[in-house]
Amino acid sequence: MLKNGKSKKLPLYIQIGELLHREIAAGHWQPGERLPVESQLATSLNVAVGTLRKALAKLESDGLLERRQGSGTYVKRAPTGTAIYQFFHLELLGGGGVPRADTLAVTMRQEPEVAQQLEMDYLEAKLWSIRRKRYLNTQLVAAEEIWIDYRHSDSLVAEDLHESLYMHYREAFGFWIGRVEDRIDCVEAPPWVAELLGVAAGTTLVRVERKGWSNNNQVEEFSRTWFDPQKCRYFARWS
Repeated sequence: MLKNGKSKKLPLYIQIGELLHREIAAGHWQPGERLPVESQLATSLNVAVGTLRKALAKLESDGLLERRQGSGTYVKRAPTGTAIYQFFHLELLGGGGVPRADTLAVTMRQEPEVAQQLEMDYLEAKLWSIRRKRYLNTQLVAAEEIWIDYRHSDSLVAEDLHESLYMHYREAFGFWIGRVEDRIDCVEAPPWVAELLGVAAGTTLVRVERKGWSNNNQVEEFSRTWFDPQKCRYFARWS
């Protein structure tokens, strides 16, 4: 069964807050350091100052930022909780970029190779396949396919999925992704990926294969993400 449509969108101020959360966690701004002035930061993020202020207010209420009258906004502490995009590791070539996603299709499939990655009975397992477009700001940068156990839902519809699948897992399925393992290689893009990203058939793209473990230490997700290295890059930072 194929369902086409768009995912439920995160409000823009939440997307901006998540981006700033990731940047602080990556060490771009250290505790005690002042953020750029609001007008400059809003311009760099291509959002209205009002939207930025809502994002900053949310991060302040979470205890990450501190507003000092007449001085500016400062990083109060490094994040210790889980951000929605904690495990999202693509950024624009110049750095940053607000992540968002559109769901293309949700299909029930039997794929023995993927079932093995999910540590399921590869001969009988039914899987939900979720194909999505990934953007940074407004630029389409990647195509991805995610597989989860069909038993989580007997009817999965694109319109019901959250833009953040990890949020959907928490809210609808009762688990969350606690850790991931990424493997990166370069492969020929499948036809649907080449068409989606607007590259010639047979083009070699970077591929990220990911296994995701839940808070119960169960493999719950397997995914493949293909991206064009001329548009974005994979990053991992620790601080």
